[in-house]
Amino acid sequence: MELLRFTAFWCGAILFGSIVLGQADSYILTPRRLCKFCDVQATICAGQGSCKVECNRTSICTHDDDVCVAIWRKKDDNVTFDTVCHNPAEKLYGLVLDDYDHGECEMKERKGMGSTFFMCSCSEDECNERIIFNTYADSQVAVILVSLVPLLVMAILVITSFYCYRVYRQRLANAKRKKGTPLDFSDAHAIMGDDEGSDSSSTHANNLNHNTELLPIELDIQVGKGRFAEVYKAKLKQGSSVSDEQGFETVAVKIFSYEEYASWKNEKDIFSDADLRHENVLHFLTAEERKVQRQYWLITAYQPRGNLQEYLSHRIISWHDLWLLGGSLASGLAHLHSDHSPGGRYKVPIAHRDIKSSNILVKSDLTCCLCDFGLALRLDNSLSVDELANSGQVGTARYMAPEVLESRINLENIECFKQADVYSMALVLWEMISRCSAIGEVKEYEPPFGNLREHPCVESMKDSVLRDRGRPEIPNSWLNHTGIQLVCSAIDDCWDHDPEARLTAQCMVERFEDMEYLDKLSDCSDSEEKIPEEIIVVDEK
Repeated sequence: MELLRFTAFWCGAILFGSIVLGQADSYILTPRRLCKFCDVQATICAGQGSCKVECNRTSICTHDDDVCVAIWRKKDDNVTFDTVCHNPAEKLYGLVLDDYDHGECEMKERKGMGSTFFMCSCSEDECNERIIFNTYADSQVAVILVSLVPLLVMAILVITSFYCYRVYRQRLANAKRKKGTPLDFSDAHAIMGDDEGSDSSSTHANNLNHNTELLPIELDIQVGKGRFAEVYKAKLKQGSSVSDEQGFETVAVKIFSYEEYASWKNEKDIFSDADLRHENVLHFLTAEERKVQRQYWLITAYQPRGNLQEYLSHRIISWHDLWLLGGSLASGLAHLHSDHSPGGRYKVPIAHRDIKSSNILVKSDLTCCLCDFGLALRLDNSLSVDELANSGQVGTARYMAPEVLESRINLENIECFKQADVYSMALVLWEMISRCSAIGEVKEYEPPFGNLREHPCVESMKDSVLRDRGRPEIPNSWLNHTGIQLVCSAIDDCWDHDPEARLTAQCMVERFEDMEYLDKLSDCSDSEEKIPEEIIVVDEK
């Protein structure tokens, strides 16, 4: 009997201890996952075997359920990767993460993405630093290559013999011929080097620098100046183990004085929205407060081609260029105005409120990206009419819509802010057409309402736009080209005096997509006038 009591006592004690320990374990906080976190950038990984991604940034994931993801893309000769944290319950680029329950990042090809597209996910710290491609496919390629070696060797011998024979015959012929005038290669560098400058690899969009240590940035030259800030080309140091030439990447730094804190904060808050990320919106790196200099910084990707106004001032563009520039401008604005992200998640629409050619940058692939969100407004449904009214009459007078000039925006409907952006976009599209070779005779660059002084005031614009119902002229000679005629028709709808009658930005995207067949039929000739790749811009707003 005593033995039974003793046994029962110890069994109860062990059970009680297990329960206590189990409860204690439930209160231990599990640290969030660490993942490599770099946005789209070039890579030397060939998509075979295993590769270590060239990313030196490690991020603490936002949510407990997040896993590490790596994406490898190849389109033509452009090979890129990006690494992120992501919740597997949500789609990424419209794809479901279904292979994250292991510690290695094994790449799987995803079809229908418009390029060679591999993605992997895993659930251990920094497991997306090393990515593994399908070794079975690699072995198949190796077997094929080995079997073709004899044929390749024979082909090389035949080609080499033929080449040597041709060189020998050519030298004999040259010896019998008089020496001709040497060719002039003076323009070769200009022709080949026009597109050498590429977009900055600083596309780590929507990351805020939460570290107390400031980024190692060396300012270079001033490339722009506006009402609230100055913009500099700068070098961002990328580690100390490489040479100086390779250890920097070029970025743009927008510097605000302490007095312009409100403008810096508004633009920072807009950029901080992860759903802002889009190929036609300027890529954002981070924001910093530089207390020693009494300055606030925004650090973004650097676009060496400069802003659209300067680009058009120095170049005559082709129809193909116009189609690219105009379509990408509409795409960027449609993304801002949309209430859902490309992945289908809800996002807060944004009104830019200062669309103009100097606030649009030209990328190396001749597409546009929107910048300067200092006056932008998040169109949150929770905003009251009073809060919207306090936003005031903002923007650049030359590009203001009639209802903005008149201060008669319908604050009950947030769509009115989008409609004002569309009006401004129409003026920018007119600027593009005025410098397009497809219209025939192209005059010197002139902004919309070029008959007015350089910086017209609101009252002057009221006279032209409200009283006279004036718009920039569209001569009949422009309409001889079918594509230009279609764009002009869309512009006429976009700058309608009645905001409700205007097209949406998304509708403009669809109009440009419908014109793609015209672009394919055109000769797509190069721009008639060349300027250096990098433009130094001073924009006095």
